[in-house]
Amino acid sequence: MFDENDGAVLEVLLGTKNPLWRLPGDSNALELSAQRGVANLSVALTGEQARAIRELTGVTSHRVIEVSLRGQPVTLHLVGKKVDSRDWAGTACEYSDTLSVAGALSNGLAAAEQVVSEVNSLVVILDRNGIVQRFNRMCEEVTGLREVDVIGKSAFELFMTPDQGSQSRTNIKQFFERQQSFEVERVINTIKGPRLFQFRNKFVHSGSGIDETFIICSGTDITDERDAQRRLKELASKDVLTGLMNRYAINARIEWALEDVRHDPSRVLGIVFLDLDNFKRVNDHYGHVNGDRLIKRVSELVTECLDDGMTLARLGGDEFLILVDSCTQESLETLAQKIIDHLRVPMHLELIDVYTSCSIGIALYPQHGKTLEALISHADTAMYAAKEAGKQTYRVFSPEMNQKVAKYIWLDTELRKAIEEKQFVLHYQPLINLCTGRLHSVEALLRWQSTSRGLVPPSEFIRFTEESGLIIPIGRWLMREAAWQAARWHEAGLDIRVSVNVSARQLRDTEIVNQLRDLVEQDSAARTLIDIELTESCFIEDERAAIDLMRQFKQLGARILLDDFGTGYSSLSQLTRLPIDVIKLDRSFITGIDQNFQAQSLVRSVLGLARAFGFAIVAEGVETEREAQFLRDIGVDYAQGFFYAKPMPAEALEAWLLDKKKLRLIA
Repeated sequence: MFDENDGAVLEVLLGTKNPLWRLPGDSNALELSAQRGVANLSVALTGEQARAIRELTGVTSHRVIEVSLRGQPVTLHLVGKKVDSRDWAGTACEYSDTLSVAGALSNGLAAAEQVVSEVNSLVVILDRNGIVQRFNRMCEEVTGLREVDVIGKSAFELFMTPDQGSQSRTNIKQFFERQQSFEVERVINTIKGPRLFQFRNKFVHSGSGIDETFIICSGTDITDERDAQRRLKELASKDVLTGLMNRYAINARIEWALEDVRHDPSRVLGIVFLDLDNFKRVNDHYGHVNGDRLIKRVSELVTECLDDGMTLARLGGDEFLILVDSCTQESLETLAQKIIDHLRVPMHLELIDVYTSCSIGIALYPQHGKTLEALISHADTAMYAAKEAGKQTYRVFSPEMNQKVAKYIWLDTELRKAIEEKQFVLHYQPLINLCTGRLHSVEALLRWQSTSRGLVPPSEFIRFTEESGLIIPIGRWLMREAAWQAARWHEAGLDIRVSVNVSARQLRDTEIVNQLRDLVEQDSAARTLIDIELTESCFIEDERAAIDLMRQFKQLGARILLDDFGTGYSSLSQLTRLPIDVIKLDRSFITGIDQNFQAQSLVRSVLGLARAFGFAIVAEGVETEREAQFLRDIGVDYAQGFFYAKPMPAEALEAWLLDKKKLRLIA
């Protein structure tokens, strides 16, 4: 085609047979240069030529184009790929220069080969018969086999049982026929033992003169991920302390049983509600550690009393529930008395012996209720009737029990008077940043200073405020008081965040958001200093409405804390939907965690989950330095508990902060 320059036009014009080429995304001018960054020659391309080049992907390939260089027609062979979001680039040579073409392609393919070899995933390439064509470095490290020893051998025989191999042969044959990519999970024997891998399998054509199709299997070890998911699933459905079903799980089991029994009118279901007598005294006198030991021992003793068809769950605190399938009232009464008698023995808790008893309430389907809520509520009512009868006994529900017992009458009267006379006070418990050792925030906790009984602990009246609806006006006062206190601290130069607890019953009153909005408008400090704590029970009745309120809280500057995590309700899928900022691990996770390997594993799992979702973690109930040190070492963000400080009035907290030993805690 050319005279003396035939085959060497590029060398004459640019001084090299293999110049660099570049096609920018905003121009159809192909740039040729002897060295990177300097455009020695610009060649105008047709729109079709430019489009052909821009079809190159990130995998090295080639294009052949006809151009004119300084008036001379030249056939160019371009080897390259898309190098970034705007440009395509590579090396060029004249079409007649086959050695340069081969060299450029070889270099590009060598890079791809290196990626396959060094990528941090298992990569196996098989032909349609399952014969191994490639076996990368990661495969060698994981299996202990060498590529040279497995090339040409059957993957079905190397890595699968006969049954798996037979099934895989059938599957791969079908997939080759359909040319569809697919994913599969497979247990592989590795040098570390059996591990679960997820393989993503794609089909590729050889691209050579012979049109062959191969399957590229890219595998990732998902063993730890699946184990973590399994542990978290157990965490969502099991009580951490006892290993029994929790409230969420037993509610689901009862709903399932109710659905099943509706198709068989002859069957009767029983709900046995068990509550320990005077458990609070054990906690107060011997400490929470021994209280937990007692709960665990009681769960073991009650389990010994159960027969087939009976399911035991811990609802939380010292409350247990038993679901009994296909029963009679007589059989339930026999079971209740058996449990009461079984708990008469002394409980050996380390160095002490503790005597306990329980009160039991019984409700039956269908005569005492036909829904989950009705059955549990009526069994609970019967249990309180047993306590009113002197404890350490049982009662079967009767409609007359719906009348409030004397204690409830007293509570209703006195709590209404307490609201009018402003007998409530707030105590504040610090949350400490485990990384810096400084005060991060405080939790506002309700206390009742009764004129007739003195300081009444929350455990004796909070439940009634929920049932009676009095929690609504009390909660409004609490938020007002906490916001006022936060503003006063702010004026004094102490920017202390204050979190307030909001119950499921309060969330039904949407005015709670308007109240916080009004407080923000009245005092701008409230916008940055008030946080909201919700328990998992807040999402049971109407999750969508609860989430909507949470988002409104956040728009007003509040952070959302999920309190008592792990005690019964939230599922993993639900957790991903909630707009929360902080997870507060229930104290049952934390007590003795420095010596409890199971609790350590669970907390690490939750910590990993929190990191993935962007949640901070607070450990509640920290009582010892060893617990605090362990939590600090594994990366828990904040801690709260008696080890740092008990809940205290605002004045006492200020004095606590002014203590020279505590000055370093002020953020």
